[in-house]
Amino acid sequence: MPASVPPTDSRPSRPRATPSNRRRTLVLLAVVLALVGVLGTGCVRVRAGMAVSPDDRVSGVVDIATPDGAPAGQGPPLQVPDDLSGNVSVERYEQDGYIGSKVQFDDLSFDEVTRLLPSISPTSTQAIRVQMRRAGDRVVVSGQVDLTRVSPESADVQLKMAFPGTIRQTDGTATPGLISWTLQPGTVNDVNAVVEYPDPDAPSWILWSLLLLAVVAVAVAIVVLLAASSRTQLRTRARR
Repeated sequence: MPASVPPTDSRPSRPRATPSNRRRTLVLLAVVLALVGVLGTGCVRVRAGMAVSPDDRVSGVVDIATPDGAPAGQGPPLQVPDDLSGNVSVERYEQDGYIGSKVQFDDLSFDEVTRLLPSISPTSTQAIRVQMRRAGDRVVVSGQVDLTRVSPESADVQLKMAFPGTIRQTDGTATPGLISWTLQPGTVNDVNAVVEYPDPDAPSWILWSLLLLAVVAVAVAIVVLLAASSRTQLRTRARR
């Protein structure tokens, strides 16, 4: 089963990914997908890999399939939110006797990923509740994946996420730039991580410097005006 991810961010929308950031994200995503692999030979096959870019945009691929495409030969039914259809594609997945869907998405925000993943869950319970949110220079991943209705013998589910920064803490397995979670069927799984990298919306030092210069210039102008006004008043009194 796929995974979910953040609450609606009230900050203004940021620019779309630059070509350099998109290339870096695609490299991260390629690494993730290479490491995910085929997840066991149970009754459900789920491969989920996501990569987060330095500008907080998320790309990923989720394969969801069952043996011979049960039910109805098409695999688990999926529903992509209409407003995300421009950045999400769904195509048929068929490999090793498993039939289902390959969901690919690109350049989604944290909130959009949060809404997408429950909708493409291979169960009707939308059991994946994971959020991603930014707190200063840190991105916090938190949530739970409820697999209590999945038999331990029937599935092997994993989630892998690549980040551009430093992993500060996680309950998954961490390697540089990559976090992996092995989700256990028959139980509720926690998904938590804190990753540090610069906030793409934070003003640059150049902007701060210009702002500081502007404040200083205004303060100097005020002082000069006050001084000139004081001198004028003194001259007027002296003439009297």
